Amino acid sequence: MVAAQAPGSDDIGNPVAEVRNNRSWESGPFLNWGSGVGSRSDYKFFWGGYELLKVISPVALAHPGFLSGQFEYGGSIMPLWQAYTPPPHTVEITCVNSSGQVYSCPWGFGGGTFRGVSIEPVIFRWNFLTHARRIQPWFQAAGGLIYTTHKFPPNYYSDPALGIDGGTCVWNFSPQGGGGIHIFIRPKRSIDVNINGVHMSSASLGDRNPGVNGSVQVQVGYTFWR
Repeated sequence: MVAAQAPGSDDIGNPVAEVRNNRSWESGPFLNWGSGVGSRSDYKFFWGGYELLKVISPVALAHPGFLSGQFEYGGSIMPLWQAYTPPPHTVEITCVNSSGQVYSCPWGFGGGTFRGVSIEPVIFRWNFLTHARRIQPWFQAAGGLIYTTHKFPPNYYSDPALGIDGGTCVWNFSPQGGGGIHIFIRPKRSIDVNINGVHMSSASLGDRNPGVNGSVQVQVGYTFWR
């Protein structure tokens, strides 16, 4: 069963209830720090940007009750996007000489700091219904697009003679999901903390698509509500 909830008398002077009842806009800057996981655990990330979202639905009461809440939609832009990977280095690969003999040979592998920009045109957020006056928890799913000035992630350097092509792509997609909280420090102002799991992949737009299968990103922001 889903139903709209009417504002109550206990909402007066409650910053969380105020933005809930007004279906407010939220906007503000944020900084993001993260790390890859698994085979990308030596990758680090630092992003900065601005997000804009709008609460677009009334409160829906669901059973079980902890699923009750409001739907919010928005997006973000990150003019600061950096990834820190191990510096360029040499790896051993299998080579074949003119006689067809297989041997091990050193080969260059890219790396270093990658810079770019990112946009997330789709952020679907669910604000859980709470009786707290200062804390608003939420869950979200989002999708973005990343452009880097050099092909990311790094891979083998190219050599057509050996059939090795290190071309990944300057474009990557970033599907993600996570949760967080708004901590209201006063009416219409909150500090926000959230944790996201982010996948990065070029969807095979380049010759190779090693991607970053998983990364954990921690984001801290300051939000203006109106």
